[in-house]
Amino acid sequence: MAPYEPEQDSNEAGELRAGRRKAVRYVVPLAVAGVAAATIGLVPALATSGDPDLPDITAQELIEKIAASDTQQLSGTVKISTDLGLPSFASGMTGSFAPGAGGAGGGDEDGGDGKGSAADPSAKLMELATGTHTLRVAADGPDRQKLSILDDAAEYSLIHNGDDVWAYDSASNEAYHSKDGGKAGEGAGGHGGKDLPKRVPATPEDFAEQALKAVDKSTSVKVDGSAQVAGRDAYRLVIEPKAAGSTVGRITVAVDAKTGTPLKFTLSPAGGGSAVVDAGFTKVDFGKPAASTFDFEPAKGTKVTEEGDGNDTSLHEGGKDSRDFKGAEPGVNVIGEGWTSIAELKLPGGRGLPTSASDDVPQEAAKFLDSLGDKVKGDFGSGTVFKTRLVNALITDDGTAYVGAVTKDALVKAANAAR
Repeated sequence: MAPYEPEQDSNEAGELRAGRRKAVRYVVPLAVAGVAAATIGLVPALATSGDPDLPDITAQELIEKIAASDTQQLSGTVKISTDLGLPSFASGMTGSFAPGAGGAGGGDEDGGDGKGSAADPSAKLMELATGTHTLRVAADGPDRQKLSILDDAAEYSLIHNGDDVWAYDSASNEAYHSKDGGKAGEGAGGHGGKDLPKRVPATPEDFAEQALKAVDKSTSVKVDGSAQVAGRDAYRLVIEPKAAGSTVGRITVAVDAKTGTPLKFTLSPAGGGSAVVDAGFTKVDFGKPAASTFDFEPAKGTKVTEEGDGNDTSLHEGGKDSRDFKGAEPGVNVIGEGWTSIAELKLPGGRGLPTSASDDVPQEAAKFLDSLGDKVKGDFGSGTVFKTRLVNALITDDGTAYVGAVTKDALVKAANAAR
């Protein structure tokens, strides 16, 4: 097939949006994400191979193929790699200081902190924000999914079976249970328990859904050749911001040519280098998983925490758009739109971070904070820019934060304009 297709013009933006609005399904609702995130290069096992000869297809047709995909059953192995450029200690901090976490490894002999559970997904799943992880996934329709994070000597699993969501951490022998539709769901913003693990993406499908939300007139979309992923022929859909200032370089989604299911997702930074996020199947089977895959019964001696007990929190509050800040919390002002949107918010107390010139904190601690960021000045005054390879934040000395997947210059410009 042709290796390149001219990008869509603005007249086709409406059609693209119509197509991607349909493409908001979860193959594995138990997906973790990423962290934007978030929020995620992969090890060689994830490399695509070959260049299958597939029929030509336009970007619009491929988006519609994703939207029309009705994959309800699958099982397989996914490798996820995240390289935000954070310090090496960030991995430990992610689990230790995430909401609901009980510290690194917990604060009591049972692996918990006496208030929550080491198996609580709100803390455990955030570990996918850094490093490389192997996941085993399975799905059988909207009511049965399973996701397991495999470590060298332990395994963490999320199982959704009907009205029940179980999370089990073999390292601590702790389990976390949520009952869909009960009072626990009502106490968490009205969402049922089975919604809990949806908020963080883990599979290529989850990341692709977020990327498709970004398709508008500010975006270039094209089909760029083909590849083989997990032994299956796939098209490569490439999504790129048109405007300068975004830290996102391009997003590539490998789409299964037969089923329309995203098989691999790669987010490359505008600054070059390895991918920030790379998530893809190394093995995939679209057959029906065995019913026993979704069975779980805590063994005798397992510490079980019910949702709502102790100091547990949940991921119900997540789910913000990965590209902009629509639906932001009250008090958050959004500057700009699309790929270069920036969230402006006031920090508690109306003060910035302590510096080495401050008497509020020990000098060594203040100097450490100073070393983590770049000092900047402008019409807004002065502040510090803290950078990752994707999301950057400017915190002014008077207590205002500007956050976005944009460059340092874009943050400073936004802060100046806000004055």
